[in-house]
Amino acid sequence: MTDSTGPARPTAPRGLPAPPPAGTTALPQGTYRGSLVLVTGGGTGLGKAVASEFARLGADVIIVSRRAAHLEPALEELARVSRDGGTVTAAVCDIRDPDRIAEVFDAAEAAHGRAPDVLVNNAAANFPVPAEDMSPNAWRTVVDITLNGTFYMTREFGRRHLAAGTPGAVIAVGASYAWTGGPGFAHSAAAKAGVKNLVETLAVEWGPYGIQVNGLVPGLMPHEDMTGDIRANLSLEAGHGEHDAQQPALRVGAPRELGWAATFLASPYARFISGHTLVVDGANWQRRGLVSPPVVTVREQMGKGPFREGP
Repeated sequence: MTDSTGPARPTAPRGLPAPPPAGTTALPQGTYRGSLVLVTGGGTGLGKAVASEFARLGADVIIVSRRAAHLEPALEELARVSRDGGTVTAAVCDIRDPDRIAEVFDAAEAAHGRAPDVLVNNAAANFPVPAEDMSPNAWRTVVDITLNGTFYMTREFGRRHLAAGTPGAVIAVGASYAWTGGPGFAHSAAAKAGVKNLVETLAVEWGPYGIQVNGLVPGLMPHEDMTGDIRANLSLEAGHGEHDAQQPALRVGAPRELGWAATFLASPYARFISGHTLVVDGANWQRRGLVSPPVVTVREQMGKGPFREGP
């Protein structure tokens, strides 16, 4: 017998569910009580979001930034979410300077009696530019901050723990174009590919000493601290709706979702995970169409005219 109401209409795709509200923690309260966590680039954007989640779980948090102006507002914000007696402090540090990095670790040991238990390498540099327009200085700057700075921080962290015979956890924030290439971002894509390989290499080298090394890749997670170049490139002012429809999840990510993933990767619940890069992007980097759209050059996408060699 046929139902008189007719066949049920298929429901429209709804995408992945929204995350729990801000202030929710991914792990039991107090998971990081007594742990010291250092986050580079922790004064703004995704770095601040990651630092916030560690603070909510009771960690003593040190945020690092090249710019002192980024640190004071972040300290106030992080202090409001810190739990279980955790402290929040800050240090100005250019991660391209190994001597300054050593000073930051010295200060952490003087204040807390040990090196940080967790290092989150979030600091990076990036801006869109066609490769043919990229100056040698632009290339050097992005690679020096993103790849060299990550290595210098991680090297200092590893040396301190190897000398003390203590375990630790490193998280390096990467990018999906470490696998795919990043047209318009050749400097950053090359540097992030190096970071991904560094994760895999150091996980093997330092695993015998109790040091985990993992990568963490964010998808599109709009936030108020996006640079003007990146914001314009995403046309963020047009609203999130357009970007939602371009994601398999049918939504963009929330910065706290990256923070939750970071707190898991460095936690006691992830002790057997090392050398892995976790992508938190709702499967967007794996998206492929049945039919490829026409190729649009990077110059056209950026609204630039034909290349003209000049002085």
